[in-house]
Amino acid sequence: MIAAQYMGDKSFSIVEGVNSSPKADEVKLAVGYVGICGTDMHIYHGVMDGRVNPPQTIGHEMSGTIVEVGADVEGFTVGERVVVRPLDWCGECPTCKAGHTHICQNLKFMGIDSPGAFQSNWTVKARTLHKLPAGVNLKQGALIEPLSVACHDIRRSRLQAGEKAVVLGGGPIGQLVAAVAKSVGADVLVSEPNESRRAFAEKLGVESVNPLETDLEKFVDEWTGTKGADVVFEVSGVKPAIDAMTQIAGRRGRIVMVAIHSQKPEIDLFQFFWKELELLGARVYEAEDFDWAIDLIASGKVDVEPFISSVNPLTDIGSAFASMDNNPQGMKALVECNAE
Repeated sequence: MIAAQYMGDKSFSIVEGVNSSPKADEVKLAVGYVGICGTDMHIYHGVMDGRVNPPQTIGHEMSGTIVEVGADVEGFTVGERVVVRPLDWCGECPTCKAGHTHICQNLKFMGIDSPGAFQSNWTVKARTLHKLPAGVNLKQGALIEPLSVACHDIRRSRLQAGEKAVVLGGGPIGQLVAAVAKSVGADVLVSEPNESRRAFAEKLGVESVNPLETDLEKFVDEWTGTKGADVVFEVSGVKPAIDAMTQIAGRRGRIVMVAIHSQKPEIDLFQFFWKELELLGARVYEAEDFDWAIDLIASGKVDVEPFISSVNPLTDIGSAFASMDNNPQGMKALVECNAE
């Protein structure tokens, strides 16, 4: 058993893993594949060292197989293929008691605040597991966590078939939001300046536009027949998108804040009054979002295979991260921890 530890300064060290039995409420997993996400890249660049406290095993977008089950665990057996919903909630705070454990007031994110999945075996609480159906392989399974983010965004938006949705930002999450929006029957437009990402959206059957070359407000006005967008997803985290989101939203439109803004942006609040807009936050996911994501892949309504840009073994994790560094063409690099 081995583990990859993030050491700081864009470096990893392959070390011997901890081979311990699970506690009564835990399961041990043979990790199949782990995806590299935007948060992992932030860690890689050193901006989260104070939270991660290297050396640390990171990673949370994963799939795997159960190899050992704790004494009190029910409903799971050795050999089952699963994914982990990497949230460790307290269950005691007012938010948890209200049923919103995904935004627990004491929430710990597994793979960031505690050891993660870039290792041969990973021991986690059984309550975090979701089973994979026979038609979903482990590579596809590693995309369920980011797809669940998109499912949560769509649920928060209340998007309906026939509505017009604009996604500001064509990175991996933006493309997944577009794919889920398309799966519910919405008309979808991705606003993205990068040519390769626009091409990726077009291959998914989603219209795209370059906001640097086109007047986005005018384009959306024509695209919607002067109505404006029913839903706008802000996924880019940049100021031009913050300016655009209130301009292109229609009367009583919903704006979903998906991106993380590290600094307070200036927002045109007058538009919220004038158009009676709604601004909705969307953070991570809930259990039903994982179930929906699994069903979307199993049913073929969303094809995640095109999102897989590369696959590297755990021993070559450094190359996997380097391949995604400043690479707008890449969508999702996978790290293989145990072969299927």
